[in-house]
Amino acid sequence: MRCPYCSAPDSKVVNSRPGDDGSAIRRRRECLSCARRFTTYERAQLEPLMVVKRGGVRQAFNPDKLLRGLTLATEKRPVSAETLRAFAYGFEDEVQAPEIDAREIGKRAMTFLRPLDDVAYIRFASVYRDFDSLERFIEEIQGLKEQDDT
Repeated sequence: MRCPYCSAPDSKVVNSRPGDDGSAIRRRRECLSCARRFTTYERAQLEPLMVVKRGGVRQAFNPDKLLRGLTLATEKRPVSAETLRAFAYGFEDEVQAPEIDAREIGKRAMTFLRPLDDVAYIRFASVYRDFDSLERFIEEIQGLKEQDDT
């Protein structure tokens, strides 16, 4: 496993245990070059979840892409990285179909972010829904406010 800090090719496993739900193995590793520690997750991949993009193109689901979007939305917000990681890497296990529409991934991510943090939700929604005007952005914020009032 290549070190994410110094890109050295060798690391040793310091600790190994089942992941939270038992579907993955969590390995704590130490780089043999820089001695920094990092965590990897190993899981069985039977058949990759395919994502159907807007143009009809299919590609394999990449949890890192989802995690990157969630991380950008929650930057400088009180949402733990572990919570985001658990959602992104557990997403594939939650989907029972062999393929999923890209819009559905966005909807599920928004549903996940909504109770965690309003600002992160709006940030994600602004990219996902591609707000084309200030009025559309304001409508979304007012919709959030109305949901909070009920």
